Amino acid sequence: DVSGILKPSRLTLLLGPPTSGKSTLMQALTGKPDKNLKVSGNITYCGHDFSEFYPERTSTYVSQYDLHNGELTVRETLDFSRLCLGTGVRHDTLLELARRERNAGIKPDPEIDAFMKAIAEQGKDTNVITDLTLKVLGLDICADTIVGDEMRRGISGGQRKRVTTGEMLIGPARALFMDEISTGLDSSSTFQIVKYIRQMVHVMNYTVMISLLQPPPETYNLFDDIILLSEGYLVYNGPRENILEFFESAGFRCPERKGVADFLQEVTSRKDQQQYWCYDYENYRYVSALEFSELFKSFHAGKKLQIELQIPYDKSRIHPAALAIQKYGLSNWESLMTVLSREWLLMKRNSFLYTFKSFQLLVLAIVTMTVFLRTQMPHENFSDTVKFSGVLTSSLITIMFNGFSEVQMTIKKLPVFYKQRDCLFFPAWTFGVANIILKLPFSLMETSVWTIATYYVIGYAPAPARFFSALLVYFCTHQMVVALFRLLGAVLQTMVVANTFGMLVMLLVCLFGGFVIPRHDIKPWWIWAYWISPMMYSNNAISVNEFLDSRWAIPNVERNIGALTVGKAYLKSKGYFTGEWGYWLSIGAMIGFMILFNILYICALTFLKSPNSSKGVVSDGDTENMLKKGSTNQKQMDQVNYGMVVACSI
Repeated sequence: DVSGILKPSRLTLLLGPPTSGKSTLMQALTGKPDKNLKVSGNITYCGHDFSEFYPERTSTYVSQYDLHNGELTVRETLDFSRLCLGTGVRHDTLLELARRERNAGIKPDPEIDAFMKAIAEQGKDTNVITDLTLKVLGLDICADTIVGDEMRRGISGGQRKRVTTGEMLIGPARALFMDEISTGLDSSSTFQIVKYIRQMVHVMNYTVMISLLQPPPETYNLFDDIILLSEGYLVYNGPRENILEFFESAGFRCPERKGVADFLQEVTSRKDQQQYWCYDYENYRYVSALEFSELFKSFHAGKKLQIELQIPYDKSRIHPAALAIQKYGLSNWESLMTVLSREWLLMKRNSFLYTFKSFQLLVLAIVTMTVFLRTQMPHENFSDTVKFSGVLTSSLITIMFNGFSEVQMTIKKLPVFYKQRDCLFFPAWTFGVANIILKLPFSLMETSVWTIATYYVIGYAPAPARFFSALLVYFCTHQMVVALFRLLGAVLQTMVVANTFGMLVMLLVCLFGGFVIPRHDIKPWWIWAYWISPMMYSNNAISVNEFLDSRWAIPNVERNIGALTVGKAYLKSKGYFTGEWGYWLSIGAMIGFMILFNILYICALTFLKSPNSSKGVVSDGDTENMLKKGSTNQKQMDQVNYGMVVACSI
């Protein structure tokens, strides 16, 4: 039940105690309300509904949470944001301006012309806009310092908050909604940032609303308009100069030495309200937020607001480029290359992790090949297959558990990914495809380390073709498992649940993998689990590759299994495929699992929402009954225009 207007060239302060609905209102205005809320009413930008443009790109929501890649520097973080958000209409505007100047015979000032071309330049790794934003926010002194996180020391908390602000300011959005940007900042830094934003609003016709919990007086005086929320009600929406007059008309006066912002926070509170009562001829009584909201409608600023709400906005007054009609600032290919470059940079900054994983695999390979030395690995009798089958399965399990770290790496990236996805930095699939592509060479390197170290020392089939076939099996197995753990991380989203469920999945995959329980010993009601176990196909492929070698083509004399050779006798006893076709069938099945898991991973990135997204407060039955008691004037106004009209011009 909130109706109001935000106008261009006006800096608006959103005030209200905690849980008053500030974040919920801001997210609704940017087209990102909580999915669990039932939303009614209408929000328009210059008379246009959300269905006519992309509010996520026309406006920007600056969250109160600092979510960044700790491995990137401040400059790299802002540059990535600028590349993804694009230049908006700056480039097209510059081209049209140059054409008009050329037709009119105007020769522009060289310095101004160079600056305009610099800010409209597309596709460069760094830009004058980045340098300007760094300078204004006071981040130029730490521009080349990593942002840092809980495990890496980086910039301070106040500087991290400025990076959060600059990450969104650097884009071409014309309407900015900033939620608690002063968290972690001192009063001087907050004043400087708001002062810069005020200049930007007045000079460039931006529409900006900033939520601050306790702004100091000098910061409060920078704002043009005030919106005061309390318990989900809009208490005041109008010029800053009239808000004290409104509360005096309601019976409350701000003391001379009291900060106005603090007064506004406390005057609607049941505990603090009485001290501001100013009527001597009338006893104090508590005035609720709903009553303040009703009183505002009869105040001259409230009447003016209602009149403006009843007049539809003239859409012809808006420039066609003011609203973003393209979903993303870059093409699909450019988005993929930008995200791919960022992910590669993150992997280089985490090079120790990948180096350690390879070293860990090498240590395990040394242990395995010294346990199963070739001098103790005969291959003439059926009983000799036991050791070979054991080392083959042990190798597969080692390769599979080596990919378990993908769960943690995926979950760690999700908070930043969700923020950038919801702000339309890039399509979700580009992030997924970039991670899939970049893991291919590392997967090949790790499986090559294992295969080269163990294959001939243990004494597998010596033919070169068998060696490369085994390498292919290990590579497909590793990729398949990495894709599975990526999927689990993207779906489960939290470390504890993902680790617990991931271990359960690994145990089930190994149980029905064909080695612990042969196929013919599995009960009929569980045989489906055998056929959908990815490890079963890996076991089939690596066993067929080994036991169909010519050295295992010795007639089996230990068991009466017809005229089978030792190798085929073992494969039949385990329920594996007994022909070379079984190898390629298993490889195809592993590739199919790999593709399926990756597709599901991309779908999870696209459609699932962040588990940490803020929740709106749903009113209870009593509040709904109070809402029904609104005045007739309010009902008439709602029939004309219900919601927020955000005016944005270019």
